[in-house]
Amino acid sequence: MLSKEMLNNHALSAHALFFDDVCRNLIFATDKDGRPAGRYAFRPEACKVHENGDVTFSFYAPNAKQVQVAGLGGGFSSEKRDMEKGEDGWWHVTISGIESGFHYHDYYVDGTRTLNPYAPYGYGCGRVINYFELPDKYSNFYLLQDVPHGTVRMDYYKSEVTGKFRNCWVYTPPGYETSPDKRYPVLYLQHGGGESESTWVWHGKINLIADNLIADNACKELIIVMNCGNAYPKGGNTEGAALFGCIDDVIAKDCIPFIDSKYRTIADRRGRAMAGLSMGGGQTKRTVFKYPELFANAGIFSAHFDAESERAKELLSDPDRFNSEFDLLFVGAGEYEPVCEYNRELMRELREKGIQSVIYSAPGWHDWTAWRYCAREFISRLWRK
Repeated sequence: MLSKEMLNNHALSAHALFFDDVCRNLIFATDKDGRPAGRYAFRPEACKVHENGDVTFSFYAPNAKQVQVAGLGGGFSSEKRDMEKGEDGWWHVTISGIESGFHYHDYYVDGTRTLNPYAPYGYGCGRVINYFELPDKYSNFYLLQDVPHGTVRMDYYKSEVTGKFRNCWVYTPPGYETSPDKRYPVLYLQHGGGESESTWVWHGKINLIADNLIADNACKELIIVMNCGNAYPKGGNTEGAALFGCIDDVIAKDCIPFIDSKYRTIADRRGRAMAGLSMGGGQTKRTVFKYPELFANAGIFSAHFDAESERAKELLSDPDRFNSEFDLLFVGAGEYEPVCEYNRELMRELREKGIQSVIYSAPGWHDWTAWRYCAREFISRLWRK
């Protein structure tokens, strides 16, 4: 059973548009004298998680003939489930057996996929998309807890590589503003394909994960920088552009100098780490091997760890050199996704050759449930060597 305290945690319902989900509709009315007398009326909660783990979905479509809901696979089946219409125009269905975790999902009205305006939504799969959280009763590491909290900022910087202004989100730990003489290591953290620089905050809850780890003395105090992974050279044609773009050069030549000039960083390779999920994992691998003079720590989540570049092959062929230059190589994935077993075998071979590394499998699929676990495990190991 899930506790009411956990189900009411703000981390599960807050998203980019609001912190408190008021679940109310504004009713326009007048009093007996004809004067405006608006009031609020409660509406159904669009994704109601019950203490037994069932989830009730609600959608308002008074003129529809059919409304359905479906997950995207993995922990929530992609099978469309029919909803039943009530007299008030709201459609409902209660579904059992959904796995705990973060779930993107879709609604279909008379066969057309659409958004539920009353459910939380963010950016994923290359589009605006609804999601909900079914918490794990055994895990609270990503929930909002009564601990000191850091700050998330949004910064702009000019990129000479792309010829455009860029945006990055920056987490600074609790006490950063009141410790003017203290310097901090930096983690450059990348999202996956079809996502944005904000998703590690809204979907990954990375700021809350860091707050809770720091409060438990389970990691070093750190700065986290989140960039958009879609980056292409100025003047270039982006039609059919390579998936990884030029984010490696943007981070190395534009973002790191900007962050080091604005924040109190430990501005050397031992004080820097880079990590990312899926596409961001591939970008991490490419960046740290292209610029080993800038990074001594790497986390690859849900991405194949193949030595693609000549520089990567060179480093991985010399265990003594690799182990002296890299403090942490971490490779993780959801335990149910195929890349997990692929990387496990590959990393076993590398370890047999003497490459020091960590292989990790997280609960979940290719989803934010697994990536949160990977991030927690990676951050807790950083700068501990």
